[in-house]
This record gives sequence, C-alpha cells and structure tokens, in this order.
Amino acid sequence: MTPHSALRAALVCVADAGCIDLDRAGGPGRAEGAAAPVRVRGPRGAPSQPALSATDPDPQAVNGTVDADLLAGEAQLSERFNDAVRRGSVAALAGWCPAAEVHRVNARLAGVGGVLVPLRAPPGVDPPTALRANGPVRRPLTSLVTTYGTPRYTDLDPTWAAAALYAVMFGMMFGDVGHGALLMLGGLALCLRRPRFFARWHDIWPVVVAAGAASTGAGLAYGEFFGPTGVLPVLWLDPLRRPERLLLTAVAVGAVLLLLAYAAGAVNRWRAGGLPGALYSFSGVAGGAVFAGLAGAATGLALHLPWLLVAGAVLGAAGVALAAVGVHTGTVRGIAGALQTGVQLFDGLLRIASNTVSFARLAAFGLTHAALGQVVWSGTVGLSHHGPVGVLGAAVLFLVGNALIFLLEALVAGVQALRLEYFELFSRVYDGLGRPFRPWHVPVRRSEVTS
Repeated sequence: MTPHSALRAALVCVADAGCIDLDRAGGPGRAEGAAAPVRVRGPRGAPSQPALSATDPDPQAVNGTVDADLLAGEAQLSERFNDAVRRGSVAALAGWCPAAEVHRVNARLAGVGGVLVPLRAPPGVDPPTALRANGPVRRPLTSLVTTYGTPRYTDLDPTWAAAALYAVMFGMMFGDVGHGALLMLGGLALCLRRPRFFARWHDIWPVVVAAGAASTGAGLAYGEFFGPTGVLPVLWLDPLRRPERLLLTAVAVGAVLLLLAYAAGAVNRWRAGGLPGALYSFSGVAGGAVFAGLAGAATGLALHLPWLLVAGAVLGAAGVALAAVGVHTGTVRGIAGALQTGVQLFDGLLRIASNTVSFARLAAFGLTHAALGQVVWSGTVGLSHHGPVGVLGAAVLFLVGNALIFLLEALVAGVQALRLEYFELFSRVYDGLGRPFRPWHVPVRRSEVTS
C-alpha cells in the first residue's frame, strides 16, 4: 500500500527488489482479455532488456539502445500501475513475497511512504511455489523436478529425493566401474566448464556426477570394469549368469519406491484436501493399500505362506473399497455412475500392476549393458591371440566398442530412469497443478540522467 502520488516510486522499489510476484488484474496470472505486453526493440531490431530509471523519464528524450531499454521497463511498470486498486489517495497491489524478504522490502518501501502489509491467503487460491534453487548443486536438481511440473505450494519438496532416485535407477541400468568413472570425470569437467564447448551444459554437472557414482557402485556389485574383464571380483551377482535374481531385485526395488511414492502422495493429498483427500485417493492411502495388498498376496502365493496371502487379499480389498468410495463420490448417481466407478477402478488396478512390472526395465537394461560389454570383451580376447596385428585390432575394438556402449547405454539409461521417475513415481506424488513463483524484477539505473 502506498499513497497514489508515490505509486510509481513504490513500484520501482518492488521491481528493483525482485522478490514479489504481483497479482495481475483479475487474479493470479494475467487477466483474460488483458492487453498483450508491449515489446520494445532497439535500433537494430533486437529485443530490449527492460530497465527502469529511479525518476520518471521523458519519453520524448528516448532514442538509442539504452533508452529503448528504459521504454521496455516503463511499459512493464505501466501495466502494474494500471493493476493497482485505488481508494481515495491510497493505492494497493496484491502479490506474494517470501517471508524472509518482508523486512527488507518494507525497509525499502518506507523510504517512499509505502508499506508491505501481510495478509492471509485468500480461500481457494494456492500460493505460488518457489522451490529453493540456491547453490550450484541444488539449482540443476530443481530443474529435474520442474521439468515434470510445478508442485503445489502445500506439497513436499521432492528435489533431493528425485535426484537420489534418478541416480540409483540410472546406476542399476549402467552398472560398470569404468563407465561410471568416466561419467564422474565428465561431470567434473562440466563443473569446471572444460572444454569450453560443453560449458552450456554446466548446470547439469551434479546430476552427471551422482549418476556416475551410482553406476560405479553398481559396477562393483556386478564385477564390471569396461565389461567382464576380470579386473574386479563379482561382489553380488553376475548379471548374465543370474538374470532372474537381478530381475526380482529390480521389481523389489520398484515395489519399495512405489510404496514410498504412495506414502508421499498421501501426505500431499492430506495437505491439499484433508483426511478425505488422503484416504480415498488412488494416489493416497487407498492406492497404497491396494498396492501393498497385491504385493503381499503375490509374495504369499510365491512363498506358500497362506497367512500372508490372506492378509494381502484383505488389505487389497479394503483399499479397493476406499478407492471405490472416493471415485463414486465424484460421479453421477445411478447405473451410469456405477459403471464409471467400475471402469475407473479397473483402470487403477491395471495401472498398479503394470507400473510394478515396469521396473523390470532396471534389470533388462542392466542385462543389455552387461551383454554388450561381454560381446566387446570376447572379441577383444579373441583378436589378441592373432599376433601383433591382432593385438592392435583388439585394442581398437576395445576402445571403439566401449565408446559406443558408453554413448548408447548412457542415453538409454538416462531416458529410462527419467521415464520411471516421472510416470511411475511422480504421477502418484504430484498432480503438477502448482503455480511457479515468478517475481517481477527490473533493474533500476540510478545514474540515468533524465529530462
């Protein structure tokens, strides 16, 4: 709030602070039917970089690139100026500001006679979400989440969990100590912006390093070092000799991750809609009960444990009943509503079963990686027994073969890990309906001389 005569000066303070997301006329975001923002270009046609002057500039004095920047900034300020609500001699604008910044903004507004008044969030309006992106490590990890969608303000912050799960799943599919070490070296090179050609991907270096570390750990378990070279002992299992064990492990890992996703989804539904939202949702308690029940029943059947089979069936039936109540509440009454409920329940059960099996790709692509390494290593050993020329050919085959495996499998494992994270896990935890926090920021040129 500010005196109407000081509204421009207050908006300049807000723009310079760069930590307030101002609501536009008609509510959060741009009002429907509002005029499009003015786009100002410099003398060569390039878009201007908006800037503001501490004092009101004279539009007739605007010429050249620097002044075009001021015009672009004044166009944005004019839009916010028109959004203000006026009562007598007082003007006000609503917006969102981080609590930690309130004192700093108030101190700046006090100099022009304005004040930042904290208000309760209006009912039915979710605050914008500002995921913490401070620091060179957290910023690229945050982009791993926002690529899927913006979580609601009340949702759990998934940044660290998303990065850890992505690295683990990538490592299971790309398990090789040599290849993992190359990935970590590549991540460090990106961190140092060397070579310069790769500097554009500098921000993803923490993801690359984490994926390389997980691949190195899995490679130690598999005994893989640029393939089955025999340099390292097998600490856990040889993927090609025990594929069934690797497959069961992958499905078990997927089951644990899905249970964690259901737990996180229940917390998010609770925060967004209270107990009913958490209890009856297929991405909350109901879905988690169905999944746990099916997993328990399948385990009891496989291990010949009747008590576990019965307990799983009861738990799964309870989950289906809860989900049916939740689905039926949002449908029409009568036969049509019953049919819709049945179809949605069938679809939910089918998704649960298929999502669990989907984690078998952790083993499938791990086996593919090991098989390609076996082919290259067998060819290398075979050529090395044919004299000096064979040794040279073996060295070329080893280097070229591992380079192709590294490039191909890194791409495949990266895409598949992202797919599992987004479609199997995030789809249960987040609905992607949050609104990103976009503070209005235009730098102020206090040294600008105006007429």
